[in-house]
Amino acid sequence: MCNRYSQTKSQDAMRQVFRDVLEPGEDLIDETGNLPALSAIWPDYPAPIIRRHPDVGWQLAMARWGMPTPPAYLEGKRTDPGVTNIRNLGSPHWRRWLEVEHRCLVPFTSFSELDAHPGAPRNHPIWFALGAERPLGFFAGIRTEWTSVRKLKEGEVRAELFGFLTCAPNREVARIHPKAMPVVLTRPEEWRIWLTAPTDQALRLQRPLADGALDIVMEGAREDPA
Repeated sequence: MCNRYSQTKSQDAMRQVFRDVLEPGEDLIDETGNLPALSAIWPDYPAPIIRRHPDVGWQLAMARWGMPTPPAYLEGKRTDPGVTNIRNLGSPHWRRWLEVEHRCLVPFTSFSELDAHPGAPRNHPIWFALGAERPLGFFAGIRTEWTSVRKLKEGEVRAELFGFLTCAPNREVARIHPKAMPVVLTRPEEWRIWLTAPTDQALRLQRPLADGALDIVMEGAREDPA
């Protein structure tokens, strides 16, 4: 399960890449403010997403990583830190957020999986990217606005939340973490389908990235500033 990733490209780079998705007359409105490079995004951290607002159109906006937890897992707990990785889309809890208005793209430059090999160092992250130069990619995400207690010191807050889909791993990830990998979308036509297509068509994208599409770019580090 991916519980750390990086996004170190500039806002302008994200806007330029997304231009291939826009129809004539559309634009991507940047709502993120002064966004620094994010070399390590952890659960419940704010991070950029691309979403469609019904009144404004396409937005590059900030959200907290972690969708609402299914109620059965919150019994006896005082906080809901959120669910970062989502695979079982047949669950009624997740089905409510699979329609177009709740889908988003999550920009990333690399992501990490803990080395699950027997004898591997404890909590040893392996970082994957779409190439050594860390080109921009997108996770297939879902988002919602939700009221909950994320941290006791905050109390109840209403926040924009997101998580991303996972699937079986491709060859590169399976060697390190055989259970799952994020759903990675690399082409403009995939981005458009995920953001605009009917649900049954969009969910066909929940499949492993092609073998050979990822490189291991770093090992053991807590963040990837490249």
